[in-house]
Amino acid sequence: MPTDHWPLRGLRLRTRRLELRLPDDDELAALADLAAEGVHDPDRMPFIVPWTDLPPRERARSVVQHHWLRLGTWCPQDWALNLAVFEDGRVVGLQVLAARDFAVLREATTASWLGARHQGRGIGTEMRAAVLHLAFAGLDATGARSGAFEDNPSSYAVSRRHGYEPDGIARHVVRGRAVTERRLRLTRERWQARREVPVTVDGLTPCRPLFGLPGDGGEGRPGPG
Repeated sequence: MPTDHWPLRGLRLRTRRLELRLPDDDELAALADLAAEGVHDPDRMPFIVPWTDLPPRERARSVVQHHWLRLGTWCPQDWALNLAVFEDGRVVGLQVLAARDFAVLREATTASWLGARHQGRGIGTEMRAAVLHLAFAGLDATGARSGAFEDNPSSYAVSRRHGYEPDGIARHVVRGRAVTERRLRLTRERWQARREVPVTVDGLTPCRPLFGLPGDGGEGRPGPG
């Protein structure tokens, strides 16, 4: 997929130990294999759409199909940037930044998952920091939203570290039962006060029109560190 026709191919987010970017075909296959190995304890379901309940082979295929779907339906008014997360060149998870009418609302939503064997080492905090830097420093967002079910303390811990504040609740039906999602919101001011992870962004300028923004913005200055 030539970068001159699809500049998101050249977008790179980097922290001290991670790189976030669109995967190539082989890397997408590795991401799918990672999902097939397991993402969470099967006794709980952290996702509104319970895609991880699929058998491993179907679960892997769903990762590939969803990645293609979001690329194929991308438009400046409704986009989802599904970035593979790499540590030492190895795929460890997926980090999403998504928005509708971003050019007007200037708010984006984050979502993510990590392969089970890569959890518990602070990677989730670092990859969230990368896309928050892209949103606020690179795309000039005014707010970022997230959320997690009540039985997902690890997701709350990541959000709290970045300065998110409570933003109400939402009710969903998952696996046939009612669950409560605690919504969270991060303002630009609180992000600026709490950011700790150094982040660099490369290749953003030609991508800006795809996010609904003028094409003459900067790359996003490096974070602290």
